[in-house]
Amino acid sequence: MILETERLTIAPLTVDDAPLIYPFFSDAEVMSTLDQEPIEDPDAVANRVGAQVDEMAGDHAAYWAIRRAADDAFIGFCEIFDIDRRRDSAEIRFAVAREGWGQGFGLEALSALLAQVAADGLKTITARVHVGDAPAERLMAKLGFRADGYMKGAVHRDGERRDRRVYVLRL
Repeated sequence: MILETERLTIAPLTVDDAPLIYPFFSDAEVMSTLDQEPIEDPDAVANRVGAQVDEMAGDHAAYWAIRRAADDAFIGFCEIFDIDRRRDSAEIRFAVAREGWGQGFGLEALSALLAQVAADGLKTITARVHVGDAPAERLMAKLGFRADGYMKGAVHRDGERRDRRVYVLRL
């Protein structure tokens, strides 16, 4: 299934997307708000993408490539994971290329994806955002997520513990 918005095309991730995702995973600034250190090895990123593609076959996750419709440029990705059909719930995580920051691509892509997961029967979506990531916190509010918890020291990055805020959206 391919989703289209006014400016974006959102399609399931493929192994061919690995070289396009590598710049995200190797960029310390982009990765600073995600839960892992940058990955310097392109083969490690390719292995991760391959595992994600395999995981989609089990209906426990969906990984999406986000492209600008005008020029097909790869500008981000979205991960919907820990899908639990008994509870109709999942968690969401995303990244937008640095050159796309502040242009509303995250809002546009996530709005389309949330509509799709609601149509697929999911009722509760969780997102964990690093405290102090103001753009992500604003995006959660715009999408209708509500703060639902606080995870003190949940992530260890760059020699320090970082807190995360848990957001929940009821669809």
